[in-house]
Amino acid sequence: MGPTASGKTGLALEIAEHVDSEVISVDSALVYKGMDIGTAKPTQKERAGVVHHLIDIIDPAESYSVSQFVNDTNSLIEDILGRGKVPILAGGTMMYFNALINGISPLPKSDESIRSEIAEQAERLGWAKLHDELRSVDPVCGERIHPNDPQRITRALEVYRSTGKTLTYWQQQESAKCPFNIVQFAIAPKERSVLHERIAQRFDLMLAQGFEREVSALYERTDLHEDLPSIRSVGYRQMWQYLDGQLSYDEMRERGIIATRQLAKRQLTWLRGWEDVTWLDTFFKDNLTKITAKVTL
Repeated sequence: MGPTASGKTGLALEIAEHVDSEVISVDSALVYKGMDIGTAKPTQKERAGVVHHLIDIIDPAESYSVSQFVNDTNSLIEDILGRGKVPILAGGTMMYFNALINGISPLPKSDESIRSEIAEQAERLGWAKLHDELRSVDPVCGERIHPNDPQRITRALEVYRSTGKTLTYWQQQESAKCPFNIVQFAIAPKERSVLHERIAQRFDLMLAQGFEREVSALYERTDLHEDLPSIRSVGYRQMWQYLDGQLSYDEMRERGIIATRQLAKRQLTWLRGWEDVTWLDTFFKDNLTKITAKVTL
């Protein structure tokens, strides 16, 4: 685990060189096809040398839920272990890690008729009005969910209207925890300023690699828009806004770097409160030894 640009992918590949293993991606953006540069996906060469899972599994127009991730990952872990290999989970989507390790709430299934009703009301009344309704029936979710986040507003209202109970209630219910023993490591530079510098360097590298061209291909599609989870991914939203004429090129670069740094801050905040995790330094030359001291590979 660790913040963006901390060296998770490299370390996972280093472990894989020493043990017969397969990598399971724990990254909410790597699931999307055609989104390679801005997500810093492992290269085709890296993926040819080590099998990677949960990368390029859905189209950017689709969504991939936390529950889908947990179900898919538990099945993959069981399959990999059954073949005598070691599963390595690598990524920075802390919500995924948390749901996998601590369990996930038994949320009700989606109700398409209610979702359509909410969409119609949003068209007629505006999302601000529906967000006000959410704050009224579920103040906790209303405070947490941004007024400009139609996907999460829809889900929270859908749950309340279909069950009579709030999303907050369902999220507080007991849920099954991971049946596997997971040894947890977090990697990051010791100095925040160093991480910030690495983030800026990586963003500039992505720009040099053709990030604008990659997002342009998505922008030209008629079925994609700025509010989709895929396009809200860090970097993609800012480039989309540049292509849409909302930002200048320099503003896009600056806001993309700032948004990535904010993501890293949130990831580190999650990890500081994490139980049973061993910290590794990005620049330590022998993190593999620290890992093998904790677990027999």
